[in-house]
Amino acid sequence: MPIKLTVNGRSSTVDVPPDTPLLWVIRDVLNLHGTKYGCGIGQCGACTVHMGGQPIKSCMIPVSSAGNAPITTIEGLAPNVAHPLQQAWQEIDVPQCGYCQAGQIMAAAALLAKQPKPTDTDIDNAMNGNLCRCGTYVRIRAAIHKAASGMSRATKAAALAPARSGNVEGGL
Repeated sequence: MPIKLTVNGRSSTVDVPPDTPLLWVIRDVLNLHGTKYGCGIGQCGACTVHMGGQPIKSCMIPVSSAGNAPITTIEGLAPNVAHPLQQAWQEIDVPQCGYCQAGQIMAAAALLAKQPKPTDTDIDNAMNGNLCRCGTYVRIRAAIHKAASGMSRATKAAALAPARSGNVEGGL
């Protein structure tokens, strides 16, 4: 069944069963491999993307539920890994294995869009649905604070909107 999607600012029509998880459409049909499969039951957050500006676990959302909502993946967050969160992740050397980091960054980007100067409690609450098997939570929190402190209002608007050009494979 043909389903229209807008992913990272680009319109696509995919021909998949309507109950196909959005994650598999993103990875296997649209070939955007930055969004990861972690648990398949919405508990780990590795598959976090934005749908209509809200963070969602793409493994739990049937593609037919996307409707007309714009979807942003880690590849669409910013061209050339230029998002302040991606820069902070690199500067602070957040990842160890890196597998969960695209989902972590997408959850953090949604937080900063709502709360430009988050407290530790804001960060902990927003990131609660994203697990890191390597335990880099302290560095994740530090990177979010660094990105928040380095983002001006104008930069925030540009950085939090999905990029329309460029490809950031894997986010880091």
